[in-house]
Amino acid sequence: QAQLVESGGGLVQPGGSLRLSCAASGFTVDHYSIVWFRQAPGKEREGVSCISSSDGSTYYVDSVKGRFAITRDIYKNTVYLQMNSLKPEDTAVYHCATSSYSPTLCSFSYDRYDYWGQGTQVTVSS
Repeated sequence: QAQLVESGGGLVQPGGSLRLSCAASGFTVDHYSIVWFRQAPGKEREGVSCISSSDGSTYYVDSVKGRFAITRDIYKNTVYLQMNSLKPEDTAVYHCATSSYSPTLCSFSYDRYDYWGQGTQVTVSS
C-alpha cells in the first residue's frame, strides 16, 4: 500500500526558511514523480513544485521560483521542499502527492493524483 507522510511544517517569520519532507513507502521516489501542493483557507489547492521520476527535472509555480527547491533522496525514499524567503502568502497546508497510474506525471492539476499525504501546516507570520 502506497503511503506519503509529510513533516517539517511550522510557524516561521517572514523571510525565514523551512524544509518539508515527504516520506514515501510502498513505492520508490525514483520511479514515481512527486508533486507538492498547498491549500490556503478559502483558496483552491495550488501546485507548487514537482520532481519528475523520468529524469529528475524540477518544476515550480512562478510565485515560488528562486525561493523554493525540490530535491529527493532515493536512499531515504524521501522528497524535500526547501522553502526560503518565506512570505505570509506562503501560509497553507502543504501536501505531497503522486499518481499510481501515471508514475512519470508532473502536473499541477490536483485531480490527476490519487495518493496524497495528510499535509503539514506552514504558517508565515510575525
